Amino acid sequence: MEKVLVTGGAGYIGSIVCRLLLKEGYAVRTLDSLMFGGESIIELMNDPNFELVTGDIREKNTVDQALEGVQHVAHLAAIVGDPACAIDPELTKAVNLDASKYLFEKANANGVKKLVFSSTCSNYGKMSDPELFLNEESELSPVSLYAETKVAYEQFLLGHKGSSTTNPTCLRFSTVYGLSPRMRFDLTVNEFTKELALGRELVIFGEQFWRPYCHVLDLARAVVEVIKADDDKVAFEVFNVGNTKENYTKKMLVEEISKVIEGCEIKYVQKNEDPRDYRVNFDKIKRVLDFDITYTVPEGIVHLYKVIKDGVILNPDDDKFRNS
Repeated sequence: MEKVLVTGGAGYIGSIVCRLLLKEGYAVRTLDSLMFGGESIIELMNDPNFELVTGDIREKNTVDQALEGVQHVAHLAAIVGDPACAIDPELTKAVNLDASKYLFEKANANGVKKLVFSSTCSNYGKMSDPELFLNEESELSPVSLYAETKVAYEQFLLGHKGSSTTNPTCLRFSTVYGLSPRMRFDLTVNEFTKELALGRELVIFGEQFWRPYCHVLDLARAVVEVIKADDDKVAFEVFNVGNTKENYTKKMLVEEISKVIEGCEIKYVQKNEDPRDYRVNFDKIKRVLDFDITYTVPEGIVHLYKVIKDGVILNPDDDKFRNS
């Protein structure tokens, strides 16, 4: 039984990655600081093939311990999102870049086969031509510290081609949404749906800006598919993760939510200075790995609305459902 280390395995995406890997027959160890608690992995503690290492990825001794006997690494631990990264830039660099570099170097020294890195489509920044769809070969123009650290780590990993035995793969995730054991309501689709489901007026800034969106389960599936894939398909490769049809403007998202929730009150505020505006093409991951999504944004909205309307989550405004 091969063992996979999932960093950030108690997180929004990582908690699902752990479940999928266990289902696929892998032994799973997660390294997580449990900054937002460990409720998302409580029942996994009953599984003899699951192991938790509680600690900070900046602690080298902890990383050393977590990597012992591991064949693959799914690296999701990070300070995630622009607002969270802006709070403490030095912490962001220490976690997203410095600690991540040590993780790869130690993994390589230990003979780890693969390291799958959760990067972001935010790396693209802003489209130079609004008619274009960006692909893996497009210019990267990060406009936030969060994206800057992701780009820098991608370059670090890919720069080891020919000199490392650990094969990295960079997955540029679309903007995530959907239900997860570690729920978040500070993500665009989730937040918009929550506000309107609770009967509030939703204020939208810059309704014209484009982003690609992908369900949290599908992003987690992509990580697992790379771990399962032949090395010659994924080693030192970059893949956008999502579906080309799932590019939306904020206004389009609201229109989809309004089909599910009646009487939505929307206020649009003109904003032209948001530098993040991009539509993304996802043909490569479909062509190389035959990967496609299983959920669409409209389907995700229905699920989100139901858990709020039915009181499955008692207080979706609770700070524990936010990263910042």
